[in-house]
Amino acid sequence: MTAGRLILDEMYSPRIAEELTKRGHDVLAVAADPALVGASDEQILRIATMDECTLVTENVRDFEILRTRFLKEGRNCAGLLYTSRQRFPRDKKWTGRLVIALDERLASGMVPASGQVDWLT
Repeated sequence: MTAGRLILDEMYSPRIAEELTKRGHDVLAVAADPALVGASDEQILRIATMDECTLVTENVRDFEILRTRFLKEGRNCAGLLYTSRQRFPRDKKWTGRLVIALDERLASGMVPASGQVDWLT
């Protein structure tokens, strides 16, 4: 795992990316980019792969299907960092918890690189 750039899946508030950017990290929130809002999971994964970003999502089922397909086809796949709604509720009052966890991961360089998968705990 290496330090890297993140793309936050559409379920996450752009405020998370804004806060992480203030802390010196390169983070894009899908929900803040009109060109990405409503894009399919496959499109988001392709963009993350091309841009050499790690995708943060709680949509494990769909992205594991896509990741497996990409790898079977011999294609590169972005690193995936999975979260859960139970551990990181999307309620405004819990946003800080996710920001802190992602900030620590980015600062330590422990972000999944291309083809790797990990869970944020």
